[in-house]
Amino acid sequence: MTSEATHTLPALLPDRHPQHDLFICDVADAVLKDVMQHMEHPFYSLSKKPETTVKRYRNGEHWFEVTPSVKGLATIYDKDILIYCISQIMAKLKRGETVSPRVRINSHEMLIFSNRGTSGREYLALIDALDRLEGTRIRTNIVTGDEEQIDGFGLIDASSIRRKHGLDGRLLWCEVKLSDWVFNAIRNEEVLTLHRDYFRLRKPIERRVYELARKHCGQQRTWRISLTKLLFKTGSQSPEKRFRQMLRQLVENDHLPDYHVAYDEESDMVVFTNRGTMSAPALSDVRVPPLKADTYERARECAPGWDVYHLEREWRDWIVEPPRDADAAFMGFCRKWFEKRGAP
Repeated sequence: MTSEATHTLPALLPDRHPQHDLFICDVADAVLKDVMQHMEHPFYSLSKKPETTVKRYRNGEHWFEVTPSVKGLATIYDKDILIYCISQIMAKLKRGETVSPRVRINSHEMLIFSNRGTSGREYLALIDALDRLEGTRIRTNIVTGDEEQIDGFGLIDASSIRRKHGLDGRLLWCEVKLSDWVFNAIRNEEVLTLHRDYFRLRKPIERRVYELARKHCGQQRTWRISLTKLLFKTGSQSPEKRFRQMLRQLVENDHLPDYHVAYDEESDMVVFTNRGTMSAPALSDVRVPPLKADTYERARECAPGWDVYHLEREWRDWIVEPPRDADAAFMGFCRKWFEKRGAP
């Protein structure tokens, strides 16, 4: 009886605060582009039970490991706090205001922002989330030439909480100090806009699949990936059979924001198709100024052998937010293009 009732639940959670509207940025893309380079693997827990074991992921010669605190690994729901912080910083940057790694969190606004309830239990959950974010550590290798550099960092460096006196006192506000790793990625504008319904997805695995689609498909028309590889990228501990079942439900309900999902049983491929619903500017509306003449010469040094005008077209098709420094952003794109593909 319980199973039938669960099956009839709407695919998306209700929109608890329909009048709320804030710019939302995705830290996952900042991490994967700026820090993790091409290691597009997960580091947030998708489990509702505390995960206290070290996780290690490898992609070719690159690897990273995630070490949780005694309270467990930061979860994909804890990540809502980082999304909120990044949104506030990006909004200030766009207004030309000074920003810092320290972000004051209005607890009530944070709960509304992430489509949560505003009961006392939700405020206490924020404190637990901060503990997990502060306690989770990431270590990764960065290979350049014949040298390997191993770096360690956290998601947030510190947090403070102000509440009414007493153990059951109401939470008033929190302050978070983002790690240099996260803050530098924000300052370099390595962010993407999320659909508002991201916070309405019921299952952690659905959030993770959306993140991957948002990053890899972006504004393109379609993106194809094998089911096995998609499972690996999600970091889910579910067996492939269970993951395939979840994917079929996702296809049947067709409720993933921004992207229609199809599954080809014969080839075992998953296909994401852009719905054209993204809140980010349309490609033709992204105002990227012309590049300086000497930028092309410097770009040739970043991507030896490649036609820089072809790369510019690829870059302009790929970009979804106007960069603060178009010339620097283009050269960064060329460097990453060459790192991934080598000489033509």
